[in-house]
Amino acid sequence: MERIWAPWRKTYIVGSRESGCIFCLKPARHEDRETLILERGETCFTIMNIFPYNNAHLMVAPFRHTGKLEDLDDRELFELFAYVRKWTGIIRKAYHPEGFNIGMNLGTVAGAGFAEHLHVHLVPRWNGDTNFMPVIGEAKVLSESLEASYEALLAALRGDL
Repeated sequence: MERIWAPWRKTYIVGSRESGCIFCLKPARHEDRETLILERGETCFTIMNIFPYNNAHLMVAPFRHTGKLEDLDDRELFELFAYVRKWTGIIRKAYHPEGFNIGMNLGTVAGAGFAEHLHVHLVPRWNGDTNFMPVIGEAKVLSESLEASYEALLAALRGDL
């Protein structure tokens, strides 16, 4: 039997969780590399998901704390989706995915882990990226560390790729 080790995932399973809203706390720290914030705009920011479904899984969120899409003003709404468009292109440039899942889970019953602060998930997809591991093994195997993904995405943002 082949063993696949991903010890960093154990934190997700049994580790302590940061109390409070990560979409408020992380930008307030102004430590973008440590918090994996890739870009800040006037009203929104892009951050890596530390428990990703796939390599380069990002989230775009408004700075303002709200769980309701209808609470966003036009400026916030435009920047949110402008960043979704921009980062879809950056991920495409850096990782060459064959598709994307892009979406929002609004409300706890819809699957939102942070229902009180809306955010958009950008999940790059490749043919065959789903296999028996998540179903039978209850594990997702990722081929790259978060730090390596962060550096690759920043390089693509700067135009270094």
